[in-house]
Amino acid sequence: MDMGTFRGITALLILIAFLGIVAWAYSRRRKKDFDEAANLPFADDDEMPNRDQASRNEADSRHDRGDKNR
Repeated sequence: MDMGTFRGITALLILIAFLGIVAWAYSRRRKKDFDEAANLPFADDDEMPNRDQASRNEADSRHDRGDKNR
């Protein structure tokens, strides 16, 4: 087997893998999962404090530990 045949077979395998991934991504079975993932940025983030609260909490915890560096 020469190098050209090897490269051709490799290109064919990569093309088949690519087409398989595309078919998987666009299949109807995956639509619900991908729609759910697409809406994640709009999910309610009640558990995550905003930056002001996080910096205040960090300063309070330093004070509680007696750290002098602020």
